[in-house]
Amino acid sequence: MPGKKILITGAAGMLGSDVLKLFNEASAGNHFQVIGTTRKECDLADRESLNQLLAGIRPDLVIHCAAYTDVDGCEGQREKAFTANAGVAGNLAEALGKLGSRLFYISTDYVFSGEKISPYTEDDPASPLSVYGRSKLEGEISVLTLGDKGTVIRASWLFGHNGRNFVKAILAKARSEGKLRVVDDQRGSPTYTKDLAGGILNLTRLDASGIYHLTNSGDCTWFAFAREIVDQAGLDGIEITPITTEQIGRPARRPKNSVLSCGKYSALAGKPMRHWREALREYLALDTPRPSATPLKRGICFYPPAL
Repeated sequence: MPGKKILITGAAGMLGSDVLKLFNEASAGNHFQVIGTTRKECDLADRESLNQLLAGIRPDLVIHCAAYTDVDGCEGQREKAFTANAGVAGNLAEALGKLGSRLFYISTDYVFSGEKISPYTEDDPASPLSVYGRSKLEGEISVLTLGDKGTVIRASWLFGHNGRNFVKAILAKARSEGKLRVVDDQRGSPTYTKDLAGGILNLTRLDASGIYHLTNSGDCTWFAFAREIVDQAGLDGIEITPITTEQIGRPARRPKNSVLSCGKYSALAGKPMRHWREALREYLALDTPRPSATPLKRGICFYPPAL
């Protein structure tokens, strides 16, 4: 990517901050420029502001990490969800198409219904259950109109150092109450944002286009994930009770199985991403989450913001 300009949206977010950091590190000696933008610098939903940003930078590649990821919030704010997740992607695709630039769009496992028993491949038909999933799918469709200039990366169950996530929520509740109730009938692949950022960097270097699934290896339920978090953190005597999705009663429907097959990425990159347990071990060694300043309500199971 010598001489290229790379723009990263959502650069202050959980994933975007890791993407920005890794690309900045990779740019040293490789002579490409990395620019991060956040909501403070540019309201991406404002088409005029977005076009001004792109005209000023004229990026060769945009990695679009910004999104509205409150899955339950999207149910009550459909217009906001589609504007943020689909409208911005469509505007980016249109503008970058005119510039002849590339677009990487970060999507989600929630584009699938979860009815399939085996892991979902890139060729499986999408059938989202929620407003969030539908808005992200519409964004995918816009990005793919760019042909070999458009890349969709579907990820799942993210945890990282910047912002809220399932790992921090579980540790905070375990420390404050000693008891957890966690859903045990949804299955997916926890994914460390640092590893996801590395996979994105690989795909940019390989000039990948089309759809790619990209998660840490292995899969589990939220309950099993919570158990592993507590065990790796060395918290003894924590009672974790498995419950069903119906017992939580959230506004948005979630897929029962959203495990993504990452064979396409592994074949291109030469190896799969490491196992989520190994990634979690590194995350916990680098980040010691503290109890939340806000009291946590007893009996609530936390869902992380979906990507």
